[in-house]
Amino acid sequence: MKEEFELIAKTFQGLEEVLAKELTELGASNIEVGRRMVAFTGDKEMMYRANFCLRTAIRILKPIKHFEAKNADEVYEAIKAIAWEDFLDKDKSFAVDAVVFSNEFRHSKFVAYKVKDAIVDYFREKTGERPSVRINHPDVALNIHIAENKCTLSLDSSGESLHRRGYRQEAVEAPLNEVLAAGMILMTGWKGECDLIDPMCGSGTIPIEAALIARNIAPGVFRKEFAFEKWNDFDQELFDRIYNDDSQEREFTHKIFGYDNNPKANEIATHNVKAAGLSKEIILKIQPFQQFEQPKEKSIIITNPPYGERISTNDLLGLYQMIGERLKHSFTGNDAWVLSYREECFDQIGLKPSIKIPLFNGSLECEFRKYQLFNGKFKEFRSENADREFKPRREEIRPRRNTEKVEYGERRERRSLTTDVKDTESTKEESAEKDALLMTNVRDVAISKEENTATLVTDVKAATISKAVPVNLTTIRKRQKNKQL
Repeated sequence: MKEEFELIAKTFQGLEEVLAKELTELGASNIEVGRRMVAFTGDKEMMYRANFCLRTAIRILKPIKHFEAKNADEVYEAIKAIAWEDFLDKDKSFAVDAVVFSNEFRHSKFVAYKVKDAIVDYFREKTGERPSVRINHPDVALNIHIAENKCTLSLDSSGESLHRRGYRQEAVEAPLNEVLAAGMILMTGWKGECDLIDPMCGSGTIPIEAALIARNIAPGVFRKEFAFEKWNDFDQELFDRIYNDDSQEREFTHKIFGYDNNPKANEIATHNVKAAGLSKEIILKIQPFQQFEQPKEKSIIITNPPYGERISTNDLLGLYQMIGERLKHSFTGNDAWVLSYREECFDQIGLKPSIKIPLFNGSLECEFRKYQLFNGKFKEFRSENADREFKPRREEIRPRRNTEKVEYGERRERRSLTTDVKDTESTKEESAEKDALLMTNVRDVAISKEENTATLVTDVKAATISKAVPVNLTTIRKRQKNKQL
């Protein structure tokens, strides 16, 4: 019988239920929804699949110790008591990521420093040597979470945030996070049953994530690596089997359209679509929303217009007024979903939403609203569609506060025939919590803070298209028959 153990999938606030549904479909056990996380149990294969297949997870943690501590010395002793040779060799590197919500522990850097000290001292006393600490691509990534005096030390099985799929070559200003985009699409219930349109697609994140969902292609297929590949117990054969299994992929008989009025955005989106190998599924076009016309086929719109926060707009309210006008007159008989921030912007749309879902786009408390477009009067439309739900629904989610306690139960580039390609993107990493990484030689600490979840991948400079799809040759050959690269 395969050994099962505790696992934690972290996500963005508002996507917990979507993630739980994904885990259920994946076959995870003992699923418990928390705040910005979902706890579950599974074996090594489940941990690999969770990293490889989940669309709405930021990272997958494997807790190795739960304990209580009232001060830093107690943290030190608890960490030092762990048999570290089971997880780390003295000739390997490690990094510590600390998340602290406590009156006793006020400084995440100091906590990370004490964890580092405990591990180093353990090896020095046992072997006379010590492992090194490395901030970028360590052999073992550790996460310690402290809520008041309750502490959880975990192995980070993901490494880089799972939102970093690997297909994004360039980005427009303020790009939508891939995990948030996938969550938005899954919330609508769309899985490829009709055409999908993003009339303000920017760098193409929503169209690409939609195509991956429609084709049921695992988002991890483009990633270079996962942290668990460097663990002592890594099962290469098992992961190769997961990686090369495309039996669940399906055909997509409709189309996904991405429009934008910015030629540069169109160029960037084209590069990203080609990098993802989805040119057959996605049609991109330079077109302002003002010229949007009634689709010939049944369609759904999912879009994320500018909010006037990170992207300046000359006439923001006028933009949203135009969106409402186009939806009302050129999208009848279909549903539209709009993510935005300002209530006054929604007011300008001038349409009555049937669903309101609070979502956080970074630090911005936004809403994701559904509009059912129809001809004539609402009463007539409602009577003709008695089986549909029309009462506006709103799921309440509390705004985040800096002092708020957080619940915590909380394809790569294969070793193939191709040369390893280093990731050249510069990024501000995700985390709604005050995450910090520790790096030190002797006593110096250098910390790289992860910023809030949506301030991600800004002004990314392009890698070449040749670097775009880091999948192994076997998988590429399997898929070239059906894709137009």
